[in-house]
Amino acid sequence: MNDPAFTVGIEEEYLLVDRDSRDLITEAPPQMMERCETLLHEQVTPEFLQCQIEVGTRVSRTVAEAGADLARLRRTVADVAGDHGCALIAASTHPFAVWGAQRRTAKERYEIIERDLQNVVRRLVICGMHVHVGIEDDDLRIDLMNQVTYVLPHLLALTTSSPFWQGHETGLKSYRIAVWDEMPRTGPPEQFDSHGEFVRHVDILRRAGLIEDGTKLWWDIRPSVRFPTLEMRICDVCTRLEDALAVAALYVSWLHMLYRLRKSNQRWRRYRTMLVLENRWRAQRYGLDAGLVDFGRGAIVEWGTLLDEILDFVSVDAEALGCASEVAHARTILERGTSAHRQVAAYRAALAAGASEHEALRAVVDHIAEETLHGL
Repeated sequence: MNDPAFTVGIEEEYLLVDRDSRDLITEAPPQMMERCETLLHEQVTPEFLQCQIEVGTRVSRTVAEAGADLARLRRTVADVAGDHGCALIAASTHPFAVWGAQRRTAKERYEIIERDLQNVVRRLVICGMHVHVGIEDDDLRIDLMNQVTYVLPHLLALTTSSPFWQGHETGLKSYRIAVWDEMPRTGPPEQFDSHGEFVRHVDILRRAGLIEDGTKLWWDIRPSVRFPTLEMRICDVCTRLEDALAVAALYVSWLHMLYRLRKSNQRWRRYRTMLVLENRWRAQRYGLDAGLVDFGRGAIVEWGTLLDEILDFVSVDAEALGCASEVAHARTILERGTSAHRQVAAYRAALAAGASEHEALRAVVDHIAEETLHGL
């Protein structure tokens, strides 16, 4: 078996807000999307709702290369949106928008999805980040998917950016996951012994007319149908670009570590879904504020220790992939908190200064918009 390429591609979804009201736009100006497509070609696409827009980097040899491309995409979309009276926010929920007021993008594919899923999909006023890593061998993709599932809750905890929903502080760091889990075929993936077994199970659903193909498997991680990649999908979108790159670097480094173990006839233990789901819930609820379960110890371990262990596991791999500095940034995330922490802090600071609840929520939107372009 040839070594995988371990190339990286990052997709991010953003929300578009009206600069005056700070609420989500309900109708995207046609000229705005046309201008984005002229400048970015196939690297930008509309999403299910008109208040959403998605970008995707080119296939990149390193995380740094993907980061430079992602910075260009964020800047360009933000500039075009600004020309149309909109601001771009990289957050997985909007602080006060009402989902029932949003309008679907006029596209046959989205019409079919809405007809099938009804209010479940209409509620998806949420955004995420997907990271693709190039793993060309089909069976290797499945083997690594089985093992990497363990660390997905850890990556979610490092990205949380959705503490608000429809004007309420939810008490969850990632309310996006609560909304997303109403969809079918979400959560941790099934475990398969081979790519052939995976294909056979997908074909059962396809022949029954339930799905068109594997793109309708909306798991936290999945083998991509379009590319020879393993696509990680559990994360909230990071408000700060450098946080997104840290998580992408951790993900590709962890996969590289698993492959390195495999070459030495070792492997990471496969854990039952019930255990992974417990850590997934803790990441959704607490983010970095409470530890996750170490399954071997049978105990909750606080985040400082967890991160030390993770960085130790992948240090050799991050060096080999040229992303050691991006991986090290995970310590900064732990020290200053995720976007969810900073959003809640901005909200409470505004209230303490005498703002009404709605004014405080508008202040959170301004905070997110500013941080979305931080360092670009």
